[in-house]
Amino acid sequence: MGLYLCAFDGDEEIDGVEVGSYADFNFFRDAVIAAVEEGERGSRCPTLVSHHDSDGEWSPEEASRLIGEFDLIGKALSELPPVEFNSPWKGKVASSLGLKPKSLLDCFFDVDGEPLVDRLRGLAEKSIRKGVPILFQ
Repeated sequence: MGLYLCAFDGDEEIDGVEVGSYADFNFFRDAVIAAVEEGERGSRCPTLVSHHDSDGEWSPEEASRLIGEFDLIGKALSELPPVEFNSPWKGKVASSLGLKPKSLLDCFFDVDGEPLVDRLRGLAEKSIRKGVPILFQ
């Protein structure tokens, strides 16, 4: 089962990010806890790592906090070496698009091969701009 994060304005979808599986999202959050929070869950990125990943939403206020967290994450993960992909689909997407991770940040992308942190940050910006929540689906 995959995780789709999205924002709607009424019935119109503003944007959505197909993250991959719940395991992929947890792998990303585990990397954040290890690299950004130095093993102290929720110490620097509480909005991202403390939210249950299978339901609910992030409010526009939480999306505002997420932007700061994504900035921290982007900087920290870009300074670390890449790791092996945690899912076979990532290897296939990387191979088909010619992606060759140079940092840990590059190891996290959505199902279309777009940088995950950038996509999530963009979704948070749209949530704030429209005053709508980010939904977990």
